[in-house]
Parts: sequence; C-alpha cells; structure tokens
Amino acid sequence: SSTADPLVHQANSCLSHHPPRAVSVALSLFYAALLVFSALGNILALCLAYQKGKKINSTGIYLVHLAVSDLLFTLALPGKIVYYMLDFSWPFGGAFCRLTALILYLNTHSGIYLMTCVSVDRSLAVARARPCPRPREPGRARLACVAVWALASLQTAPLLLIPMSKRVAGRLTCMEFESVEPVLGLPALVLGTSAVSFCGPAGILLFCYLKVTLKLCRTAQDSPLTSGKRHYRRACLLTLVVLVAVAVCFVPYHLNVIQFMVRKLLRRPTCPEQRAFKLCLQLTVCIMNLNCGIDPVIYSFASTRYRKRLLGILKLKASASSSSPSLGKNSSETGSVNQTGGSAPLEENEV
Repeated sequence: SSTADPLVHQANSCLSHHPPRAVSVALSLFYAALLVFSALGNILALCLAYQKGKKINSTGIYLVHLAVSDLLFTLALPGKIVYYMLDFSWPFGGAFCRLTALILYLNTHSGIYLMTCVSVDRSLAVARARPCPRPREPGRARLACVAVWALASLQTAPLLLIPMSKRVAGRLTCMEFESVEPVLGLPALVLGTSAVSFCGPAGILLFCYLKVTLKLCRTAQDSPLTSGKRHYRRACLLTLVVLVAVAVCFVPYHLNVIQFMVRKLLRRPTCPEQRAFKLCLQLTVCIMNLNCGIDPVIYSFASTRYRKRLLGILKLKASASSSSPSLGKNSSETGSVNQTGGSAPLEENEV
C-alpha cells in the first residue's frame, strides 16, 4: 500500500489541471445555444408528428423517439451551463451529478440506436419490390423503440452507482475523467460498451448505406426512366445524412476514448498523455452532444411535412413582415400567401 499511494497521487496531479476561464465561458455559451436550437427543433418535430388526424409510419416513430431523447437531453443542459458558468464548479450535489450523467449518456446510446433503426428501416423499404412501399408496420417499430430504450437504460444505469463528482482544488467537479478514473476495470468496461453502442451500430449504418446505394445503381441501369428511382434516391440521401451525422458527432469521441483505454490496458499513460486525453475529451464530448442539434436536420430530410411546414412558417413570417408597412396591398399579398404557404401542401405526411 505504501507504493500505491504515490501512484494515486501522481494520477491525480496529472489530471487536476484547471482549464483557463475562457474555456468555461466558451462551453457555457456553446451549451446555451445548443439548448435553444435543440429544444425548438425537436418540439416542432413532435408537434408536427402528433397533429390531429395524422398517421405516423415506422420511420416517423423512430424519429419521434429520437426527438424525445433529444428533449430529455435538453433537460440536463441547464445544469451543465451553470457548471461551466461557475468555472467547473458543480453546486447541485453528487446525486444530481449522477442523474445528469445518466441523462446525457442515455441520449448518446439511444440516439445512435435510433439513427441505426432509421437507416435499417429505409434499407428495408428499398428492398421491397414496389417502388413506393406501404409504411412498415408501426407496431414492430414501437417494439424496436422499447428494445432501444431498454438496452440504453441497461448500459447507463451503472452510472447511478459510480461517483461522478469529485472535489478538486476546492471545487466540486462533475463528469470529469478524474471522477471515474479509479473505477476498477474501467478500460475493459469502456471498450466493451463502445463495441456494443458504437462499433456495432456504425457497421450496420455503413452496410445500410452501401445496400441502398447499390440498389439505386442497379435500378438506374435496369430502367433509367423508372419513377421509383426518386424513392431510392431519397432513401439513399437519408441514410447518407444519418451516416454523416454519426461520423461527425460520435466518431471523434469514441476514437479518443478507445485509443486511451487501449493504452491504459497496455501500460500506464504518461502525464502529458493524460492531460492531452482530458483536453480532447472536453472537445469531443461537445462535438458528440451536437447530435441533438443535428437531429432536426435529419427530420427535414426524412419528412416532407416537417420540411414544408418549416419553410411555410418562414414564408409566412417573411410575407407578414413585408405586408405590414402597407395596408393597401393586403388583399394581393394574402392571395400570394395562400398560394405559397397554404395548408394543402402541408398536409402531406411523407417520411
């Protein structure tokens, strides 16, 4: 035990390097902007999905659950904003820190799984013989979402048992690496979780994109003038957007974590390596959390009704602002608004 204490002290001194004040200010502004954008985009998606008289197909069900996951994530953002505003000082206690970590990583795992479900769903749609298949069975999609939430909950539930806060230099930190670094078997646990929640879904996403792309190429060669080519092209575009979103948001974080945990299994990382990892961790976690702001972009590619309603709102606001200075032009401008922003085109529900 006499030899273990200096090693523990050395690990703590390597990691307890307080970032500059500018970093905490930048992080608080970043998460504040992310909170606003994510809340607005995902609330709009849920409002459109549950309009009276509208039926939701299987892709829509996955996107609704993705919006719910992102809105759950936004509930944890005020705590993170306050944490960074107070210069990496957590004022809410250890229990709330664990709950916040649970919500954040629940969104991470469920988000990847639901994006994978969207890609698989579009791949199955393209595999149908008819160019415009009927919606996949919503009941099966709901069961898949239940399985997604159950798996994500099982993966994140242990966070409630792990201390996620630690007092460093008079501050109570939250969700920093030095809090979980002493956990026994951490490298193997993190690598196993990454294999299930990232490597597996990423491989499925890549397979779905290649499958849809090959189907599109075969369709273009067999019948260049077929009307179904547009359907395949949309499915290919949606799968590509999901693949890019996963690559941009989740690949940097998981690569950073995986390479560091592999090093820890092989040898003890040096102090510069540990500090570099912690710095990269702050950056890659921010990029990973961008997924809740990027998901509304996926909705616009997946849902014609979402895209048209969003464009309709923007057109109505633009026409209202242009018509307000002159009341004499109201009748003619109202006619143009009815043509461009009327309700008929917005009633479509293509996903």
